[in-house]
Amino acid sequence: MDLKTLSLPRLNQLNPTLESTTLKLMEETGELAQVIGKFRGMSGEKINLSDDDVINEIAVELLDVAQTAVTMMFVLEEQYNIDIDLLLNEHWEKLERKGYLSLK
Repeated sequence: MDLKTLSLPRLNQLNPTLESTTLKLMEETGELAQVIGKFRGMSGEKINLSDDDVINEIAVELLDVAQTAVTMMFVLEEQYNIDIDLLLNEHWEKLERKGYLSLK
């Protein structure tokens, strides 16, 4: 199995709440959808970027979504005492059980 990990930091210049992080996640997801819509010509506007530039913009927006999701996990851990390590292990087991991941 080829394993690649992605680590994102705990942001220390913010005081996120569950509600503010949820709203931010929705905002960032909307921006991702907007960029993909432009790339696919769904917005009706003419695209002045190369395909490579648009794909790069999609990746940038996707990282914003991922960072916000990670921030929400930290909020759950710090403010609601959720055991993220336990849940992460359970998530990996679920992925393996469903056949999405082989750890062997």
